[in-house]
Amino acid sequence: MTQKQLNLLGLMQRAGRLTTGEELVVKSVQSGKAAAVVLAEDAGDAVKKKVTDKCRYYNVPVVQAGSREDLGAAVGKEMRVTLAILDEGFAKAFLKLSEGQESS
Repeated sequence: MTQKQLNLLGLMQRAGRLTTGEELVVKSVQSGKAAAVVLAEDAGDAVKKKVTDKCRYYNVPVVQAGSREDLGAAVGKEMRVTLAILDEGFAKAFLKLSEGQESS
């Protein structure tokens, strides 16, 4: 995960355009609020499957980037496994920075 990606996640958090935590992320995907989802590379298999399956069903892009420590530090919280980006513009910017990384 690049420093630009980490900085952008911090900006989104300060702007109130991020949701963190598996259940809240899944709810935001189901309700159509999530524009994209960021999943930690070291997330457990069950969490990866649940989140990617929900995102695939609701046609929400998923990016696997960084560790849970990276994601938590970027948003000023403890470790975070999943983040939902709630703003289309922020999502596009993050996805553009993530090109070349694994996404679905």
